Amino acid sequence: MTDRLGVWQARCGRLGFMPPVDDLGTPRVGGPPQRVVSLVPSLTEALAVSAPDLLVGATQWCSHPPGLGVARVRGTKNPDLGAISRLAPDLVVVNKEENRRVDVERLRAGGIGVWVTVIETVDQALDSLRRLFAEALEREVPAWLDEAAAVWSVPPPHPRLRAAVPIWRDPWMVVGGGTFVGDLLSRVGVDNVFGADARGRYPAVDVAEIAAHHPDVVLLPDEPYAFTAADGPKALPGLSCLLVSGRHVSWYGPSMLQARPALEAALASIRSAA
Repeated sequence: MTDRLGVWQARCGRLGFMPPVDDLGTPRVGGPPQRVVSLVPSLTEALAVSAPDLLVGATQWCSHPPGLGVARVRGTKNPDLGAISRLAPDLVVVNKEENRRVDVERLRAGGIGVWVTVIETVDQALDSLRRLFAEALEREVPAWLDEAAAVWSVPPPHPRLRAAVPIWRDPWMVVGGGTFVGDLLSRVGVDNVFGADARGRYPAVDVAEIAAHHPDVVLLPDEPYAFTAADGPKALPGLSCLLVSGRHVSWYGPSMLQARPALEAALASIRSAA
């Protein structure tokens, strides 16, 4: 794969241009892709909505848009590399946080191009998606990206709220600092009480520790752990809990258009009581 990349870079250099590079600076190999596999639900939705003719494969967790009719290649953390290879993609799109480095390396070693996205803020999401369409795919930037940028450019509402955001239980884990979720919530006036936690991006905690931070609200998304009214709030006695769509707090793509109004509406009752 290294030799192939070197030949391609040399050829581009002789022609006076360099190939587009992904968010980690790795050049795309070859011309505009005609067959794409996505290993990230958010990116799958973006591609299915705006470049459906390119998408040939996705993970089992890629649930949007509903009824998506492409081959499934297992999960984000355990993709079926053989199945991906048999789909003969020109490009596989992944995310630094969602997917494993070892899988990226194995795909590239097998001669398959991989485009890595790095998304930890709303601004990074908008920029990375623009580059994915304009540079990696050489397609027009979809109109919904500009609409999403306008939606998220509005100042956050007040008063600000303090929240804990569990993403798992048994053991309990919460959203920490440096995450897309944390940045998105800050833009709807919500401060993550574990945002400065030194234990990492998704620290393990216990219920007593969540309570000790005295959050105004505990946001319980339905993914990756599927919190429900019967599984979550009862384990957090004395705390105000709010069930929210995981897609609205952690997906980047067309869902960003609906995420802000949905979250602000959901938080309105908590905010009025604060």
